[in-house]
Amino acid sequence: MHDTAASGALGRVPAHLMPPLAVLRAYPAHDYTLAGAFASRLASRVDKPFYVYDGRSRTWGEFAGDVAKAAALLAQRGVKAGDRVGIVARNHPAHVLLLFALARLGATMVPINPEFGVAEAGYVLQHAELSGVASDAACLATTRAACAERGLSPWMVLLEAAPAGTRDAPPLLQDLLAQAHAADAPPVQGDAESICVTIYTSGTTGFPKGAMHSQRSYLLAGEAFVERMHVQPEDRLMIVLPLFHMNALFYSVSGTVAAGASMAIVPKFSASAFWEQAEATGATVVNIIEAACNILKARPRSEFRPGHRLRCAYGVRQSAQEAFRNDFGVPYFVSGYGMTEIPGVTCSPYGGLQKPGTMGPAGRHPDPDVPWAQCRVVDDEGRDLPDDTVGELIVKTPIVTKGYFRDPEQTAAAFRDGWFLTGDLVKRDADGYYTFVSRKKDIIRRRGENIAGAELDRVIGEHPDVAEAAAIAVPAELGEDEILAAVVCKPGATLTASDIAAWCARHLAPMKVPRYVLFMDSLPHTPTHKILKGALRSDPTLKARATDLSRA
Repeated sequence: MHDTAASGALGRVPAHLMPPLAVLRAYPAHDYTLAGAFASRLASRVDKPFYVYDGRSRTWGEFAGDVAKAAALLAQRGVKAGDRVGIVARNHPAHVLLLFALARLGATMVPINPEFGVAEAGYVLQHAELSGVASDAACLATTRAACAERGLSPWMVLLEAAPAGTRDAPPLLQDLLAQAHAADAPPVQGDAESICVTIYTSGTTGFPKGAMHSQRSYLLAGEAFVERMHVQPEDRLMIVLPLFHMNALFYSVSGTVAAGASMAIVPKFSASAFWEQAEATGATVVNIIEAACNILKARPRSEFRPGHRLRCAYGVRQSAQEAFRNDFGVPYFVSGYGMTEIPGVTCSPYGGLQKPGTMGPAGRHPDPDVPWAQCRVVDDEGRDLPDDTVGELIVKTPIVTKGYFRDPEQTAAAFRDGWFLTGDLVKRDADGYYTFVSRKKDIIRRRGENIAGAELDRVIGEHPDVAEAAAIAVPAELGEDEILAAVVCKPGATLTASDIAAWCARHLAPMKVPRYVLFMDSLPHTPTHKILKGALRSDPTLKARATDLSRA
């Protein structure tokens, strides 16, 4: 996954904000374990809210007790250092609880997209070799079906009551915690280099890859977020982006811990309720994506709540900045570039030089003595290119994946001499600001998700009446991409665009169903018969010739 956005705030850092390094140094030093970082903040924040969710608040002290109980519960279920436990749910405090409880045991949380279908969920559940799974009620049927299809039998817990009539429903996590005792929690077993989270991200092979991050990497990302947003102990970070993604976990949650702040967890983004939620929760900082910003820009102003307290938003691109500043009264925007493997690489400086349309310069840590991200723009042979020349961005950073779980080949291919190969084409200007140009990889960016074109090619190609197919990105009205599927039918077969969409809907998550379908007599190929997607992308007539299923 990438997080790219353009910057647009004007002015200087307000004088009343504590400098980022002062925020971090307001707390004792720690050992870069999640347990150690939380404990260093706990003494002075014990009675302060840690999160609010569904109108309920939990203090730092109460959450510490919850983590101890959850660690005891997990240990009783046999979870030990090195094990992995999944969570399939919309945003829920259990994401944060499991992350900290598992880290205490030296184990790993694997968050899974709740929109996944049976096949997609099954792949991750099997590949991650999970010992247990936490699920919300809406995802239970899919999770169970995925386990049954793959012959898996992890223990399961539910985050809320199952629908009436559900047979043999798993126990509720809250009921199990009520019976657990914090005193039974084993001592902290994880260290700074223990893997605490593995996030599955789409790759060009069409199969998701599990990017593994250590506890140190996770916490460093939060400290850097304090720098980029000037997060204060009194701030409340509103989480509307999904907690199965890097952005919400590594920026919002880890940033909350680093600053000793609090967070408002929202199950999912709702354009109609966004401003009401911002006002009701007292949120001061929010992370968002371009498509959501443009939706909010287009929504009726009757939904806006002028009593909100948002002072800074991450991810507001140029197209929506005027509305956010003038209509919505959000004075500061911060943005940058990162991937699941390398969070927080570049960052537009809060209150500093702004260049709308860029990803900002290389980010930094609050402590200038802490080495941070190094970026290079190189050609296909790895040679450095001059400013204003398009090339591949390669990165060396302390917050970097430990590799892809059970995939040494892809891990080796992702690095060259210690530099992570992003596969993204950028250019750098004389001030060191980077501008995203295009993706080298076959990835479609839709509604904040990375979708592998190769996966869509394979699924559509499995239709009995399809000879071959190629899915490509085409521009979306609200930013990012829409999916266009170019399809060649088998001789004598007759298909409609709706047939292709229905087939995809049966086998893929809703976000992966193409909006546009174009039937072609043939697709362009290389001499070795690989589909020339570049030729398809460069054809400006494809979108106009395709059937737009949103209007069908």
